[in-house]
Amino acid sequence: MDVDYGIRKAARLGQTRLPDGRLLGWAEWGPVDGTPVLLCPGAATSRGLAFGGGVVDAAGVRLVSVDRPGLGTSDPAPERTLTSWATDIRHLIRERALRAPSAVGFSQGAPFALALAASGLVNAVAVVSGSDEIAHPRFTHSLNPQVRGMVDAVVADAVAAEDSFADFGDASALWELIITTSAEPDRAVYTDPVFQRAFRQAMDEAFDQGPAGYARDTILAMSPWPFDPTDITVPVDLWYGRQDTSPVHSPDLGASLTRMIPTATRHLLPTVGGSLLWTHAEDVLHTLLAHSR
Repeated sequence: MDVDYGIRKAARLGQTRLPDGRLLGWAEWGPVDGTPVLLCPGAATSRGLAFGGGVVDAAGVRLVSVDRPGLGTSDPAPERTLTSWATDIRHLIRERALRAPSAVGFSQGAPFALALAASGLVNAVAVVSGSDEIAHPRFTHSLNPQVRGMVDAVVADAVAAEDSFADFGDASALWELIITTSAEPDRAVYTDPVFQRAFRQAMDEAFDQGPAGYARDTILAMSPWPFDPTDITVPVDLWYGRQDTSPVHSPDLGASLTRMIPTATRHLLPTVGGSLLWTHAEDVLHTLLAHSR
């Protein structure tokens, strides 16, 4: 029997014009009058790769996936920051009437989702297989050596590092990196024919404007966060699989971040890896909705 990882075509696609004239692209699933959940996608993927397609309608969730500037259908903002991202989303929330939204941040989308919490824009967050603040001193001796070198390069010369990330960044290279660094439970998900087709399409869309958007995301993910996690006051669920072998997710699978965020709860699943957004979508969404409702 085929496994259903919740991959569905979007119910609605669009772009919202921001006050500075840029367009911010988004995709929606679920009922338009449902409980809004903002999705901050993982690295180098577009709005098109969502999750929980078989769950959102029954759960009454209006899932809104947003292309970050320079990726997919969102206009570039070369000097953007996590703080300016929150400003963009503040406008989107108002324009799209997303009343009392919560947020999900997958992988590299985690700091973007937490930035929304730090700015008071969402009432709960689910971090799923999330990137951590790997530039923080608590990870000085625990990073993968290659990742440590990337963080050091960003600290030494962020402009040169961003150029380097842009030179590396393309959909095929990143796909190979994901497959070669993933554990077997994750490769089984990512190479499923339906999932792989959607994943690769979302990566191709993310690079439609070139690699600059991906490179900027990577700089932000490897720099110190402009907010203090200890100041976050809304519920935060940190979801990790013990089999996750990604070198750019949290080095301690969210253990220290759980201690830092006063409102955090960690869910560490023993038999799954980094793909749990798609293997455990119902658990993630129902736990998130319990906070927002």
